[in-house]
Amino acid sequence: MNLRRGVWVVVGVLVLSLSLSSAGDIVHHDNIAPKRPGCENNFVLVKVPTWVNGVEDSEYVGVGARFGPTLESKEKHATNMRVVLADPPDCCSTPNNKLSQDVILVHRGNCSFTRKANIAEAANASAILIINNRTELFKMVCEDDEPDVQIGIPAVMLPQDVGAILENDLMNKSKVSVQLYSPLRPVVDIAEVFLWLMAVGTIIFASYWSAWSAREAAIEHDKLLKDASDDSLHMEVDRSNALVEISTTAAVLFVVIASCFLVMFYKLMSFWFVEILVVLFCIGGIEGLQTCLVTLLSCFRRFKRAGESYVKVPFFGAVSYLTLAVAPFCIAFAVVWAVYRRVSFAWIGQDILGIALIITVLQIVRVPNLKVGTILLSCAFLYDIFWVFVSKWWFHESVMIVVARGDKSGEDGIPMLLKIPRLFDPWGGYSIIGFGDIIIPGLVVAFSLRYDWLANKKLRAGYFVWAMTAYGLGLLITYVALNLMDGHGQPALLYIVPFTLGTLLTLAQMRGDLKVLWTRGEPERPCPHVHLQPSQ
Repeated sequence: MNLRRGVWVVVGVLVLSLSLSSAGDIVHHDNIAPKRPGCENNFVLVKVPTWVNGVEDSEYVGVGARFGPTLESKEKHATNMRVVLADPPDCCSTPNNKLSQDVILVHRGNCSFTRKANIAEAANASAILIINNRTELFKMVCEDDEPDVQIGIPAVMLPQDVGAILENDLMNKSKVSVQLYSPLRPVVDIAEVFLWLMAVGTIIFASYWSAWSAREAAIEHDKLLKDASDDSLHMEVDRSNALVEISTTAAVLFVVIASCFLVMFYKLMSFWFVEILVVLFCIGGIEGLQTCLVTLLSCFRRFKRAGESYVKVPFFGAVSYLTLAVAPFCIAFAVVWAVYRRVSFAWIGQDILGIALIITVLQIVRVPNLKVGTILLSCAFLYDIFWVFVSKWWFHESVMIVVARGDKSGEDGIPMLLKIPRLFDPWGGYSIIGFGDIIIPGLVVAFSLRYDWLANKKLRAGYFVWAMTAYGLGLLITYVALNLMDGHGQPALLYIVPFTLGTLLTLAQMRGDLKVLWTRGEPERPCPHVHLQPSQ
């Protein structure tokens, strides 16, 4: 991989990646809407399966009100109830039709939500479904001037399009019935276990690859110094140019550049903008997958010669025969994923391309010392917290979460994420982790293993095992927090950075290696004696 392509991949991933772990919200906490006795429920999503003329039909999703009793959490305990249309439709006065523990379907408007619920309860309704005047859901709250609220039936809001479907069935004299329940998310879903293994495994593989490359380069460096010929020194410079070392300035600029791109994503988010991101992701994924496959195949004797034989290709320069053989497969893989990315199993292809891209970046980009690593992780730590939590004050919503979900784009999130479907979650969806949550701490973890190998430290006496364990624990705490917050997106670096960076700094200080790790980033090696040849 030449310098131009390496820098392109690095900039593309670091700028476009997100730092977020999420599973989708089922409980919406709200500290703004007024609370009082009888009006203090959390806003929960509600499953509304329907039956038309006794035949099971579609299942819809509504949102529960601030008032009323708590809904059942298990489907088997939810009662199947008949639905009737309100007359008058707004249910702001006593219904003309008689109710017998039926669910009444009403329109929003003309009076408060609590008044509609009180009238429906007095008319012997078992629940009230309120049709919103828009296609999205709306939080139903109590009015500021209302006295203590005592409502004994559940109230659920439905989107306008869902209400129109149910209303049309009822007007056609069909018998419609529903169940209302709000299932709880499982404490731990197996998707989170596999996602944790993917993230940890990716960093371990990339770290060993990076450390092996660094050790081979160090051995070659010593040989070249002994040789001391101009050609060999020139060859060493060319090989070093394939790597990109992050400077202190670049570490700080990361926050500024990434923030600018994140705001751009937020403002320009649309179907066509996501399509552009898909193309960029495919280009990076092809490059990453190709690099990983060529490196792995080159380890086998059968392919080694093809990996070391080069041919000059216009616009690409010297390219190995093995790369030319692998490239069509990588391109086809990315194109097939892009075309079929909306099918249920497309997440597998996305994760393969993403992991290959992350491994390649961790191989190309390097943190030269712990000082740069500390600055990078600290800046990323603040960046993550700001755009997940603090951005709500300026934009009235979490910019990071909105971008990760791909709101207003008609797509199921942007591709710069690793994701796995939640297999045992009644709400379905995906558990996701942003590339930044792997790449940014992974740079420091890979640095620790390179140092261990160059210093000839054994595994237990080195820093890599501790750094890797700290990263794994930090990511584990992220998923614990995610479940405690009912699936609300969490800034993973909020937990990962203190664990990883704190462990390395503390351990280095205790062992007396902090000065070397902080400045040089590698142990001192004895310089071989160089014999200078006299000029001819």
